[in-house]
Amino acid sequence: MKTDDLIAALAKDARASGPSATALLAGGVAVAIVLAAVAFFGMLAPRPDIHAAAATPRFLLKFVITATLALTALAAASALSRPQAGSRFLGLLLAAPVLLAAAVISEMMLVPMPDWPARWIGNSNMLCLVFIPLIGLAPLAVLLAAMRRGAPARPRLAGAVAGLLAGGIAATFYAAHCTDDSPLFVATWYSIAIVALAGLGALAGGRALRW
Repeated sequence: MKTDDLIAALAKDARASGPSATALLAGGVAVAIVLAAVAFFGMLAPRPDIHAAAATPRFLLKFVITATLALTALAAASALSRPQAGSRFLGLLLAAPVLLAAAVISEMMLVPMPDWPARWIGNSNMLCLVFIPLIGLAPLAVLLAAMRRGAPARPRLAGAVAGLLAGGIAATFYAAHCTDDSPLFVATWYSIAIVALAGLGALAGGRALRW
């Protein structure tokens, strides 16, 4: 049997034998959000001044960026869960970085250069590097389990995208605790933490999603 015929047969069998890969992934995302919420409220809490912070554009922008990453990674993960997945969807993953880059440029135009280092380093960079991955670990495991049902053709790439999705979910929760709202801070420390989850997802996906 040719490889293309095998992939088509696997996809047909997956559709016939139970819930679709998309439905399982949607359920996995729901469980992942619940687990992220449990981890967040078990280890952290919203920042004390969250009501005042919610009136500031920089604070709200963090959620726009992390939610954009989560949504685009979800679309990519849904596509990658199918054996015949193409590559066109990967362009969606550029949305959050482009938005973040625009925010960084705006910040650098509005804030005097001597203030850049303080905003870049922030007050909680180590917390960010620790807690975003911690919050995202259980969601990543759930997402990998959900994607396994769809027999992804590129397990490492699928695992990396699952890591981005878990990172987007985790960073959205963590943003409510973080008191550093500068795009310079988000572009550095949030990105490192999320990329770490993506790397872990690629490693785990290479094993868990192989068929």
